[in-house]
Amino acid sequence: MRQSQMLIPTLKENPADADVISHRLMLRAGLIRQVASGLYTWLPLGLRVLRRVEQILREELARSGAQEVLMPVVQPAELWEESGRWHKMGPEMLRMQDRHQRNFCLSPTHEEVVTDLFRREVHSYRQLPCNFYQIQTKFRDEVRPRFGVMRAREFTMKDGYSFHMDQESLDATYREMHDCYSRILRRMDLRFRAVEADTGNIGGASSHEFHVLADSGEDVIVHALHSDYAANLEKATAAAPPTRPAPTAALTRVATPGQESIAEVSAFLSLPAARCLKTLILDGVDGPVAVVLRGDHALNEIKAQKLPGVTVPLRLAADTAVLEAAGCRPGSLGPLGLAIPTWVDIEAAAVADFVCGANTDGFHYTGANWERDIPLDATRVVDVRNVLPGDPAPDGSGPLALQRGIEVGHIFQLGRVYSAPLAAGVLDRSGASVIPLMGCYGIGVTRMVAAIIEQNHDDAGIIWPRPVAPFDVHVIALNYAKSEAVRTATEGLLQELEQLGFSVLLDDRDERAGVKFADADLIGIPHRVTVGDRGLAQGVVEYRGRRDTENQEVALAALAERLR
Repeated sequence: MRQSQMLIPTLKENPADADVISHRLMLRAGLIRQVASGLYTWLPLGLRVLRRVEQILREELARSGAQEVLMPVVQPAELWEESGRWHKMGPEMLRMQDRHQRNFCLSPTHEEVVTDLFRREVHSYRQLPCNFYQIQTKFRDEVRPRFGVMRAREFTMKDGYSFHMDQESLDATYREMHDCYSRILRRMDLRFRAVEADTGNIGGASSHEFHVLADSGEDVIVHALHSDYAANLEKATAAAPPTRPAPTAALTRVATPGQESIAEVSAFLSLPAARCLKTLILDGVDGPVAVVLRGDHALNEIKAQKLPGVTVPLRLAADTAVLEAAGCRPGSLGPLGLAIPTWVDIEAAAVADFVCGANTDGFHYTGANWERDIPLDATRVVDVRNVLPGDPAPDGSGPLALQRGIEVGHIFQLGRVYSAPLAAGVLDRSGASVIPLMGCYGIGVTRMVAAIIEQNHDDAGIIWPRPVAPFDVHVIALNYAKSEAVRTATEGLLQELEQLGFSVLLDDRDERAGVKFADADLIGIPHRVTVGDRGLAQGVVEYRGRRDTENQEVALAALAERLR
């Protein structure tokens, strides 16, 4: 491909509205252009990368026995009403009507459609298990699209769905898809982690996320330093704390004027934050609900909103509701005498002689203890906090560590969340109708491209891993228009490399050498070959790998073998 004939509109400066590295570099390297907020056109160079990612997906999914289908982006409301999600899905689902005033949506996901396909076409246990996937457009009307294609409104996703007669079969396919996703990411030369995850609004029993490791990642993932345990922050747990010590201090009510935050109270009383308990009041379905945590811990919202009686999504109660429930403002809340349902984090339940609010503005208790001073219902002791670096791993292997990652894949065991309400039954060996179990397996294809860049770049531009690069070799022809020697050598080299199976981008533009080299670094093709009159006079060209710091002179006649 000749660069003079290809639309690669590179930019010298960083776009002002690009917040993350991948967004900046995708715009500067001419991979994408924005049409509207969260909507992008993929230009030729970016589309080549996208197609190479898709090809790796298709090869590994075929190896796993998955069958490719293609389902519509526009979906009828009737299917979503059958599953019960038409009214549960929020404004992220874009709803519309056709000319007959029938309700439709732009697909945010395809569980309903694939289950409808299954119930219409699969009727016997002999046809199971089956595993279908597609690479298709999705639309989610994000309230605040950002980070380029990382969180766009329209995106390309590989989503797959499997159907099974029993749990053993589902487990086997789930393991195979876990291995398949790992192979896909390894083939792209990416550093990644598969972690236990919350099932979110997709539903189901268990799930794993696949994260590309990057300092710029939105997600925090937790892993043990000395074992395979790994989970995202929403799901991660630590080992249970030691048994609570016996009380040694007397319960004392002390004045703490103007001291409302944990930091202020602990400094005022000269006690560590871990000895201070904080009480949060949340909105509940039937009235406010309290949660008690150690002062140095943060509430895990995903865990907390799964507590009985807590509203979803999670909301802190307004100050007026706090005052009505406890008789004080939030800065003086405590569990002693609190007459609303109260949940206690397992770490907070293990603290003795602690400080807590007295439910009177400007006062706290010191020397407070569970059981002796405050009744503690063991059924209301739960894990609702975020783990911290250094916490003991739940498998007892040692400390936990935290990393940042970009979620690019997610697999679920759905159970019968969709197959049951859509009555997707099949006949078993005895002729009875049974509802199959389902699995769900997704990869964000366009997001994957951004994640690759976040992990592979330098100050000059993108550094594509070879398996997903838009081209294998970037040939820079200096003075191509005026030098017959350069043209002859370049055309011969181009033909030789393409015959050997290399994809080649030839920079034949009438530009200065500095411009060509800057664009080459920005575009990030793995191998760069510079052909110029000076080198040709000695029978050599300059070779430079994208990660290299120095050029190397290579005999023109030996270059193809060197690249191979």
